[in-house]
Amino acid sequence: MANREKRTTRSAPVKRRQFLKAVAGAMAAAPLAGCATTPRTGAGPGIISAAGASGPPKNLIVIIADTFRADHLGCYGSERVKTPALDRLADESATFTACYADGLPTIPARRVYHTGRSIIPMRARGGWIPLMDDRTTVAQVLGKKGFRTGFIADTYHYFKPGMNFHKGFDSWQWIRGQESDRYRSGPHDAFDPKQHMPEHLWNPGYDRNMRQYMMNTQDRKGEEDYFCARSLRAGVDWLKANRSAKRFMLFIDTFDPHEPWDAPKRFQEMYHDAYPYERYLFGYGVRSKDIRPEDLPAIRGLYAAEVSFVDMWVGRFVEEVRKMGLLDDTILVFSTDHGTHLGEEGCVQKTAALLNSCVARLPLIVRHPDPAVAGKRVDALVSASDYMGTFLAMLGIEHKLPIDGKNVWPLAAGGADRLHDRVFTEFGRYAAVRDGRWHYFQDGGGKGALEPDYLQKQAGRVRSQALGVPHLYDLKADPGETKNVVLDHLDVAAEMQQHIARRVQA
Repeated sequence: MANREKRTTRSAPVKRRQFLKAVAGAMAAAPLAGCATTPRTGAGPGIISAAGASGPPKNLIVIIADTFRADHLGCYGSERVKTPALDRLADESATFTACYADGLPTIPARRVYHTGRSIIPMRARGGWIPLMDDRTTVAQVLGKKGFRTGFIADTYHYFKPGMNFHKGFDSWQWIRGQESDRYRSGPHDAFDPKQHMPEHLWNPGYDRNMRQYMMNTQDRKGEEDYFCARSLRAGVDWLKANRSAKRFMLFIDTFDPHEPWDAPKRFQEMYHDAYPYERYLFGYGVRSKDIRPEDLPAIRGLYAAEVSFVDMWVGRFVEEVRKMGLLDDTILVFSTDHGTHLGEEGCVQKTAALLNSCVARLPLIVRHPDPAVAGKRVDALVSASDYMGTFLAMLGIEHKLPIDGKNVWPLAAGGADRLHDRVFTEFGRYAAVRDGRWHYFQDGGGKGALEPDYLQKQAGRVRSQALGVPHLYDLKADPGETKNVVLDHLDVAAEMQQHIARRVQA
């Protein structure tokens, strides 16, 4: 599996199939720079479906699994974490190896996915805010084109009062109870989180969140009752009920493998054999400063177990879609909103001040009915803001929406080698820019962050990888992003800082 990560866009094997070049339609005319693209039309002629009919696929299925680190997939190079289902899907798909988030965390990322609009600069476009009525969604666009649209989610933030993310869908279903969703209010005293977490990690906020989660899951009996299982099973039911639709789009959003990391025991045992509790609950509310080095093996095992559990249920869903014969004319997408930290530079759980690739990099696996792209790996830079425009183009949908990003399908279909010179990510007040060689991030309002006086005062913190200081990684020498070299390449850092300043202030 380790060799998979080394394949390049130009040399990736396609399992003895001759690679058939295809035209994937008009690309967005403007670079991603905080402004809308010029109006685009659909995918144009030329993509041949597996069913043999000329023209674009009829249907779209999107699966978003929250907090899914790309480097925990076998198809992205992991040799430790077991993800056989998604690895098989990647063998049938185009896998984008350099895809990065636009905005974090949960709700900013979803606004990008549902509207095709970048949230950068976040202070101008808003971060954790509802989906406004004046924003056109992909569901609305497809609905007007005759698609039947369904939305199934256990990501509870979607459905908080006033969030409005269900707009435009013909049907929507909320699988309730994830994390601290106020789903159950009792019996409050029947659960004691202190019995499920190390004493040194306990604090009132952690206790409150875990108590709510334990109340929410009190009726769970088997693996089919876990949230991601329920959401993906509901997706199968929706397809069975709506397969007669002329065209359809199904959007499934599962909160797993987001915290709490609480997969079935048999999955946890795949990665660690000395958990301190029979049901060790690790989730939001824990403070990174309280985590000890000896806690990390168990925490990493809990997260890996969640990843493998989600993989199993995604695999079951895909096989049901296959049995229904829908893959012959359907685009199927798997991705996430962001990753998480698992001890990198002392951080556990996503941390805005450490905006490196374990948080910002996204798995993006796109299965197209055309077998010519099966097994293709695309190493060119891609942004989450590209998703909506790309999917509409692949479906052959004409539109005049002021969306951001570019249609990146030509990178897989053979019409382009590179579309972005650099991509940007914003999380809270922190911003990052990445190109083919360098990755730089800092406080987005970091005025003077590279001034000599500042760096002289902060040099010790920079060398010790402290949070909050500017970070620069040389991806050629250090692809794992382990050494901050900002003091060694001030000229490069200054140039990258200017890119951030222009993008964030646009």
